[in-house]
Amino acid sequence: MSTSILSRPEGTTRSYPAYSRPLWRRALFTREFAVIALLVAVIFYSNNNVEFFDGPLTFYYLFLDIAPILLIALPMTMVIITGEIDLSVASVVGLSSVLVGQLHADAGLSIPVAGLIAILVGAVCGAFNGFLVAYVKLPSLAVTIGTLALYRGIAVGLLGTKAVTDFPEKWTDLAKKRVVEDHSFPMILVPFVVLAVLFVWMLHFSTFGRGVFEIGLNDEAAHFTGVNVARTKFLLFVMAGAVSAFAGIYYTLRFGSARGDNATGLELQVIAAVLLGGVSIFGGRGALHGVIAGVMLIGVISSAMRLENYTVNVINIVIGALLVLSVISTSFLGWAKQLWARRGRGSGPSSSETGQHRQAVAATESTNER
Repeated sequence: MSTSILSRPEGTTRSYPAYSRPLWRRALFTREFAVIALLVAVIFYSNNNVEFFDGPLTFYYLFLDIAPILLIALPMTMVIITGEIDLSVASVVGLSSVLVGQLHADAGLSIPVAGLIAILVGAVCGAFNGFLVAYVKLPSLAVTIGTLALYRGIAVGLLGTKAVTDFPEKWTDLAKKRVVEDHSFPMILVPFVVLAVLFVWMLHFSTFGRGVFEIGLNDEAAHFTGVNVARTKFLLFVMAGAVSAFAGIYYTLRFGSARGDNATGLELQVIAAVLLGGVSIFGGRGALHGVIAGVMLIGVISSAMRLENYTVNVINIVIGALLVLSVISTSFLGWAKQLWARRGRGSGPSSSETGQHRQAVAATESTNER
């Protein structure tokens, strides 16, 4: 068997910019930028039509409403990038809500202690999901559909049809407090920003995040490159459970009510926002800035349409259509990139270097066939 050694023509240097698109094109021709641009357009439209900044639809009420989705979307993004999914997050929200209510009302624990226990229970719920998915190798869709019913059943079984509403006023006020009086940002944005910075660093600037993307692209190849696939997936499900429990604490204090059916259906809103924000349902692709924009886009559209007296069914139709278009846009962008690449190759120089490159590729293919 013969071996071919490929060499570049003299005088040529291999560099990253020479083999990639310009930065502005890589930044603008993305689903994340499209979602951000659509969000800005909707906000300006809402400002002109329903008084977004000064009227009833303010940033304050918007962030109060979407805060649980924003929080849960952070770990959910990383879970979906690995090619998995977690449908039990809303049930963990309901379970943590019930735990906080019962531990405070019946056991007499303070809200911080009850909340800490609820977060630990949420992490255990996530660990159970992660163990079945990562180590037992069960499909995450089947596992989390089962635990969705399990955790919700436990929550309803613990509290029944009752609701705990006896919470200290200082804690319920804190859930709705503004960062600065007379400004539009609620206090819940402080822990969200802290978590967002942490998750952005983990996903986009750490070896752990690179492993997450590698798992989504090909988990077997990721294993052979040194990524601990099982441990990574396990930790992501633990984080999803813990953050969902924290969102449940906020949900309980925000509405001043702990019920077993709190946040029913919230998991579908989270997944819709993550996919709308540019994360591929097949894994291997996504960015947190697009997901945050996707959550805000859904929140702005829903709030603006409610103020315009549209029914819930119409709002769901609009959001569903946006989600379908976002999924279709992946294929469209791929086609556009291929078309642009063909145009670039067609306008390239037909020099001897091109001929040498073609000979090199042919030699490589011949060697691979042998």
